[in-house]
Amino acid sequence: MSNNSNLQLTVDGKEKSGGNIVLKIVIYVLCTFLAILSILPFWLMFVNATRSTVEIQKTAISFLPSVNLFKNIAILQDKNMFKPWLGFLNSFVIASGATVLAVYFSSLTAYAQVVYEWKLKNAFFSFIVAVMTLPAQVTMVGFLQMCYKFRLTNNFLMLILPSIAAPSMVFFMRQYLQPALPIEIVHSARIDGAREFYIFNRIVLPIMKPAIATQAIFSFVGSWNNLFTPMVLISDTKKYTMPMMVSLLRADIYKTEFGSIYAGLTLTILPLIIVYIVLSKYIVAGVALGSVKG
Repeated sequence: MSNNSNLQLTVDGKEKSGGNIVLKIVIYVLCTFLAILSILPFWLMFVNATRSTVEIQKTAISFLPSVNLFKNIAILQDKNMFKPWLGFLNSFVIASGATVLAVYFSSLTAYAQVVYEWKLKNAFFSFIVAVMTLPAQVTMVGFLQMCYKFRLTNNFLMLILPSIAAPSMVFFMRQYLQPALPIEIVHSARIDGAREFYIFNRIVLPIMKPAIATQAIFSFVGSWNNLFTPMVLISDTKKYTMPMMVSLLRADIYKTEFGSIYAGLTLTILPLIIVYIVLSKYIVAGVALGSVKG
């Protein structure tokens, strides 16, 4: 009887092991497919940046790079309006400034929502959620009218300062901070004589690193790719952002150089890829930490 039971356990163990191997293979294949699907648009854009306009017009999709990358970059340099280093600098100043302000003040607002108890706390949070439901186009008209009325056009500050009010980021930070921040730590720091900004900057912000990294990526990408607001507010060519310069590449009435346009787009997304690579480790660390706590 014992031999039969041992044999049955061995068979069951082999079946479970075989099932686990099949499941792992399916997961790896699925993840590989999703990774390729995510990388494919960027690869096609890079490939088209190495192809000439004639090649792109003949064959819209190609997976193999060509030899015209430097020629396309030379065409970009010949464009009077396209100055990549100036566009990089302007876009970086706007995107980095907007990201820092949005992340810091949203975290500070979320900290006040989680730690402090006051009468209008729930009403204020409901107001934040209500603002999230408003489309950006509703407030854009009034914002643009204000900028023109007070002569604040051609000013980077009007592209940076509004990021202080980011209701969706406040909502995300609050939802992250509620389970992640032990209130006892805050009370202990207060008993030791630490002030509120010291507690926030030295204790709370390190706890929020994964959330900050996630929202910093979204904020930086959104601000970097923003085209509509700079196109309306900025008319000085010296203050053009990178997306504005790329959008002007199709303005040539004689011939559209598709290869150079793809080269400009490739240059535009390089900083975004670098920012993601730098901050992704904090997101992975936060996910691992959350799984360990669970």
